[in-house]
Amino acid sequence: MKQILLIIDAQQELIEGNQEESAVYKKEQLITNINAVIDKANNVKVPVVFVRDLEVAEGIGKGFQVHEKINVPTNARFFEKTATNSFHGTGLLNYLKSQEIDHVVVMGCATQHCIDSAVRTATINGMDVTLVGDGHSTSDGEALSAEQIIKHHNETLHGHYNVEHFSIVRNTEEELFYPTHNSYR
Repeated sequence: MKQILLIIDAQQELIEGNQEESAVYKKEQLITNINAVIDKANNVKVPVVFVRDLEVAEGIGKGFQVHEKINVPTNARFFEKTATNSFHGTGLLNYLKSQEIDHVVVMGCATQHCIDSAVRTATINGMDVTLVGDGHSTSDGEALSAEQIIKHHNETLHGHYNVEHFSIVRNTEEELFYPTHNSYR
């Protein structure tokens, strides 16, 4: 099985917030969990890929970069996006296909936008997905709190399937790189 850790929009300004947007829910725990999963990926030699949104901090400076407290591996790959979907116009799908990736572990921001679309897009493109349930976050919306949004998406995306491929939700402390998808088939 070929797999990858995909970390989406874990950028300084998105996590910390700015004058217009508030910080994401439980930001310190999110950073801790991302670092823990990066360590797990490194231990089992799973590549790490970051996707950064060019709209965050107008695509420049410290605010655009991966959060300063995240331990970015020296061999990490980066893709920049302009759309909510990490696969749209980025070359990410071509990269994953060229590497013959069949399992993607997903973390990052924001739950109801970029995380949701990445999970669903990966499943329709021939990959199983493990969404790290305590490894994605967002800020409060008008209708739901960030906590409610996260809980809803963890429930909705656990077992989400597109016939051959689907997503499951597991937490940071679990063996994320030893997927259990086959036990559900």
